[in-house]
Amino acid sequence: MDKLLEIINGKHKLKELGSQGFSGLKVKGMTFTMNSYEAEGLGYVSTMVAKGFFGLLRMDTLIINPIVIDLPLFSYDRIFAFGKDKAMLEFYDTMVEKTSLDKLHPIKEKNLKYVFTEEAKPAWYDDVRLPETVSYQGKKADTETFDEICREYYKTFLEIDAPKVTDYDAKAKKIDYYVDGLLNNGGPATDVFVQKFGKEKTTELFKKVLFLRK
Repeated sequence: MDKLLEIINGKHKLKELGSQGFSGLKVKGMTFTMNSYEAEGLGYVSTMVAKGFFGLLRMDTLIINPIVIDLPLFSYDRIFAFGKDKAMLEFYDTMVEKTSLDKLHPIKEKNLKYVFTEEAKPAWYDDVRLPETVSYQGKKADTETFDEICREYYKTFLEIDAPKVTDYDAKAKKIDYYVDGLLNNGGPATDVFVQKFGKEKTTELFKKVLFLRK
């Protein structure tokens, strides 16, 4: 996680904004540490680390929510569980203009042996989840390789030539469609927070920390 933040900070200076009091939440045996940042010339970045089960389970999340330049929302989830390692790199269409993500394709092509494909089921986000979304799955021995793959995704993502956002309202509506979709339709992570804290507090967490846009 720290190395990924270093990559972002190297191109877009990060200003820490904090967790708005949400860090340290305990849910189902997991402790959540959260933070958010303003990324100069890019938008907002948030992190969430969950640890539990005596160190046998750890989940890292890092979200880039671009609002200054017209890139898609980029959500990274890494799950270390009982000797297994899974990295999920998801891209959601919050773009006003259709910036090409072709630069990301070679990363997947050269690491196909680690790509994990799940049975596709209809979901509310199908119309905004971009085809560049990919998951890698392996064992603890693959962690160093997965670290390098993820770093390459971040470096390449930040090198994509995207125009500056000129219609902020249109951009904001795209972001809200995705975030409100999570809150209204639920999902594994969303449901855990809603069940523990209720929808109102979960909405505050999502909109003030994880998917911040001012």
